[in-house]
Amino acid sequence: MPALQKTLRVCKQGHRYYKSSDCPSCPVCEARRKPAEGFLSELSAPARRALENSGITTLKRLATFTESEILLLHGMGPGSMPKLRNALKNAGLLFKE
Repeated sequence: MPALQKTLRVCKQGHRYYKSSDCPSCPVCEARRKPAEGFLSELSAPARRALENSGITTLKRLATFTESEILLLHGMGPGSMPKLRNALKNAGLLFKE
C-alpha cells in the first residue's frame, strides 16, 4: 500500500505541521492543551477529545456511561478502556451497567 501524501498546514495559531489525514487538529496545540494530571492526561489526544466533546471531563460523569457507549465515541479506542477502568476504580467508581 503506498504511503499517504502529507500536506503542509498552518493552524490558527500559526503553527506549521504536516498531516496525511483529514484531521484538522494541530499537534502543537494539542500537546499544549494536554492536562498535566487527572485521568484525561493518561489518554491519547483523539480519546481525550472524544470525551471532552461529549462533555465528559470528570470521573463522576464518566461513570454515568456504559463501556459500550464510550467505545462508540469517535476517537475512542479499546486501548483507552483499561486506563479509564483503572481511573474509575481508583476513585471508587465503575462504568454504568
